[in-house]
Amino acid sequence: MLETIVALATAPLKSALHIIRVSGEDAFDIVSKCFSKDIRKIDKRTLLVGKIVNNEQVIDEVVLAIYKGPKSFTGEDLVEIICHGSLLITNEIIELLLSKGARLATNGEYSSRAFLNNRIDLIQAEAINDVINATTKEAKELSMLSLKGDTSKLIVPIRERIADVLSLIEVNIDYPEYEDIEVANKEHVISLVDELIPTIDKLVNEGEKGLIIKEGIKVALVGKPNVGKSSLLNALIGENKAIVTDIAGTTRDIVEGEINLNGVVLHLLDTAGIRDVDDKVESIGVNKSKDAIKDADLVIVLLDASNELDEQDKEILDLVKDVPHIIVYNKTDKGNKHSSQGICISALNNDIKPLKDAIYERLGLKEDTYKTPSLNNVRQLGLLKNVKESLLKAKEDAYNDLPIDLVSVSLHDAYNAVLEILGEYNQRDISKEIFSRFCVGK
Repeated sequence: MLETIVALATAPLKSALHIIRVSGEDAFDIVSKCFSKDIRKIDKRTLLVGKIVNNEQVIDEVVLAIYKGPKSFTGEDLVEIICHGSLLITNEIIELLLSKGARLATNGEYSSRAFLNNRIDLIQAEAINDVINATTKEAKELSMLSLKGDTSKLIVPIRERIADVLSLIEVNIDYPEYEDIEVANKEHVISLVDELIPTIDKLVNEGEKGLIIKEGIKVALVGKPNVGKSSLLNALIGENKAIVTDIAGTTRDIVEGEINLNGVVLHLLDTAGIRDVDDKVESIGVNKSKDAIKDADLVIVLLDASNELDEQDKEILDLVKDVPHIIVYNKTDKGNKHSSQGICISALNNDIKPLKDAIYERLGLKEDTYKTPSLNNVRQLGLLKNVKESLLKAKEDAYNDLPIDLVSVSLHDAYNAVLEILGEYNQRDISKEIFSRFCVGK
């Protein structure tokens, strides 16, 4: 039996109200010991007004939201105590509940119990944290789709189709005497893989875009000294965060800033000007700039529009040739010798819309991307790619005429990876899939 747990469900700050959550088999009994009414016989969702008391002392007048398991968030008996938002009162109530037999909940334990009690799957559990940590409205709404279960519905049909073929293979192997059972052969496997791969590729593509919406991207501003990188950073974030002077080499370390570009957070890195220097401090900054190029999701290469390209510019362009980048000509307010090339801006005059448009276009996002449920964290995407690899291996084995039981090894790998995405791995037995599909003992 899981212990009854208690914790503050709202932020530990002074506020109008706080919510204390109590969950577990003994939740109703423990709360009844310190509430002015007995709630032990309540068998449905109920709201009550009363007092939290310690012997004869009234701690607070509260509202109780009572949820009878399994129809609660955790799947257990659950009580939410809505009290006044004083930390003194909150701590007194929690200490009282602890003295009556509850224990403090650990991080994520309520969501963990909801998962273990099959109230939510692992995708939904992860979405809870994503909703809490969302930094944009768009990221929050995308996470809400996962929380509602829309994302899980994308992966369940893949699980079912793989289980269909695995079940057929297992029945053929375990019950060869049943001649009226369809024979599992390599054509079944090849057909399955050809059916699922386009779906998985689509899910990976949508997931990578969803990851961008949820977490944003790193954008490094690079170029030789004095091409306007710091001015551009200031123009993008709308404040004078980076120091701007006419002295080459002013920026010697990474200066960071963030903007919300149409629902996507850009983590901007203003880097030191890249050039050959003898100054030890500046050379450290130059090396950091080169590292930023490797780590960034997108590199903005700034060039001086008022001058012809020199050897330093060409060396920088060579540095970024193998990474995603956008070439930008700055200082058009001083003249433009490159008007027919690249993107032209003036950071000084805040004329940077062409660059913003180019960055957003590079992201490849469309209006419906923000409303499309997706497997959008590294764990989910990694497992989804494992599913694809295992399916392709099964197809290869089938083409090579390996025995069907050996071909099924890769199908099992794909199936288990799907279960891991949903958090069902080790909770589902393939034999259950078999007997849900076939009447073997007829």
